[in-house]
Amino acid sequence: MKKAIIILTAFLFFILKNNAQNNTIKYKKLKDSISKNIKKIMLRDNLKGLSVTVFENYKVIYNQSFGVKDTKSNKKINEKTAFNTASISKAIVATLCTILEEKGEINLKDPISNYLKSWKLPKSKFTKNVPVTWEHLLSHTSGLGQHGFADFYEGDTIPTIIQSLKGELLPRYDKEIDFLFTPGTSWKYSGGGYTVIQVALEDHFNKSLSKLVEEYLIVPLKLENTTMMKPSEKGFPNNVAKVHDKFGAIIKTGLPICPQIAASGLWSTSNDLAKITIELQNALRNKKNTVISKSVAERLMKIITLKKSGGYGLGWMRSFGFSNIDWFKHDGSNTGVGGNIMGSMKNGNGFVFLANGDKPNRFPVFSYLNNNIIKLMNWEKKIENRKIIPEELKDKIKGEYKDFLYGQNFNNTIIEEENKIYLKSLIFKHFLNKDKSEMVYLGDNVFKIIDYPNYIKFNFENSKLKGITIFRRFSNSIKKVFIPIDKISEI
Repeated sequence: MKKAIIILTAFLFFILKNNAQNNTIKYKKLKDSISKNIKKIMLRDNLKGLSVTVFENYKVIYNQSFGVKDTKSNKKINEKTAFNTASISKAIVATLCTILEEKGEINLKDPISNYLKSWKLPKSKFTKNVPVTWEHLLSHTSGLGQHGFADFYEGDTIPTIIQSLKGELLPRYDKEIDFLFTPGTSWKYSGGGYTVIQVALEDHFNKSLSKLVEEYLIVPLKLENTTMMKPSEKGFPNNVAKVHDKFGAIIKTGLPICPQIAASGLWSTSNDLAKITIELQNALRNKKNTVISKSVAERLMKIITLKKSGGYGLGWMRSFGFSNIDWFKHDGSNTGVGGNIMGSMKNGNGFVFLANGDKPNRFPVFSYLNNNIIKLMNWEKKIENRKIIPEELKDKIKGEYKDFLYGQNFNNTIIEEENKIYLKSLIFKHFLNKDKSEMVYLGDNVFKIIDYPNYIKFNFENSKLKGITIFRRFSNSIKKVFIPIDKISEI
């Protein structure tokens, strides 16, 4: 018996040692690949600064910065250099709100109007019978407009948060925020909706949003280089990356001021954002989480809608499935700066990118990193139960469609190559630097696209395509949306 235990112990030790050696080799390949290529790619795309953090099995395995904070001083970016994270702010605010709900401070199913004091929602035919809740606002299903906001800089006339909602002093809007559809019936990204959340939080708690985020997330998680303070406020950090235009020039002062901080006012590092993401991943498995509970994490990640979004929870996107992995995600894009968070729902894998360049500078670099990290780390999940596609079905579905994955204003094309079916989409080109993803047939007219999280079913009547059903499988239920063929652009 003792001999058997000794043999088993030795075998387990061998397995663990072998896995550790394999991981060391894999991490070295990752580091060498990024170090070898990233500076050349940044130069090609005129990207001035970049910060990258990669994590696997709930631990950071790579954290590195490249380039300069600004092109005037040419001071190097380091691991403590904070970037404006743009719309990643929304995911952090949603996390805050869900923590506050668990503590009994607010109820996300309540009408938001119950918490508003300094401003009231505009009256609308769309809300006559359906009150707007926190959940609607956090999931972008409220029906409110104001997609995003222009940045301001020192010396500009900066609107108050109430003026912003009234459409005053805003370059992009000239009227008060209003409703476009009945809450809960569709999906439309709304920075204005998060601005309403900011007012509700500050009215209800009589504290600034930056103080609330600091109290419930930044301090407990020991995020030393993260803030929701504005650059004009005392105590704003000095070690920050300035924003640059597509030509590499600093935009005005380089420090954008966002009065709508819930929508786009967070400053952070890739490493701090990785800490938040890993905390959420630990919470989902209910192990080693210290601030965010399992119930909060599951509430955040529960899909509210598949309409026009591919999948959206409370503040976090559930709309990406690269390499057949189930991810939660949020990105951010302001003029001259932006970032991207991706975390797997299981196994604790993912990455964070932040960069101080404009879209043409950032996007190709992010795409390269996204695709290559997933490949080098072997983060992929095989699709089970693959079946042979009937020739008749191939002929029926091949062709061009309005985008039915995310409801974007471009076309998708289904093609056949080497006896396989692929879907071509600009989404795959943008994020993965490849123009198509294989559609794996599962039977009963159902396909799973390798880089998309939802299943798609082609619905026929008398051999004619009548529409497409998008659905996501869960342990106890299926969430789905049907798109008639004549309304495929109106997902």
